[in-house]
Amino acid sequence: MKILAAGIGQLSVLIASSLVPVRLQWNSVLAPLPPLVRQLFRVYGGYVVLSIIGLGTICIINSEELASGSILARSFCAYATLFWGVRLSLQPFLHAGPFLTTWWLRAGYHLLTCLFIGFTLTLGWGVIH
Repeated sequence: MKILAAGIGQLSVLIASSLVPVRLQWNSVLAPLPPLVRQLFRVYGGYVVLSIIGLGTICIINSEELASGSILARSFCAYATLFWGVRLSLQPFLHAGPFLTTWWLRAGYHLLTCLFIGFTLTLGWGVIH
């Protein structure tokens, strides 16, 4: 059940992800960069989105299997723990403050941090159990 909830939570992170290009004004900020750099920036963003979709979907569809403790389940949970653990560890170093201009953006930022903690702990549990 916890892994299923983590899967739903991971997909919910995509709501915040969809706001990033608009809130950070990617079109104007990236405009001075060479076209290849702009394209790579968007490709990398797309890969992150696809990774989150994959992680969340696998957790939802295979939550019982992931809780089984099989070597494949533990391996997947280890990868997902690493993915979200790295993202969580970057959170204090992101200078998001200037972009958190409303109460709901600040609340959303803190909610994301809580979700990253939850994903890391939940999927880490799947590695050791």
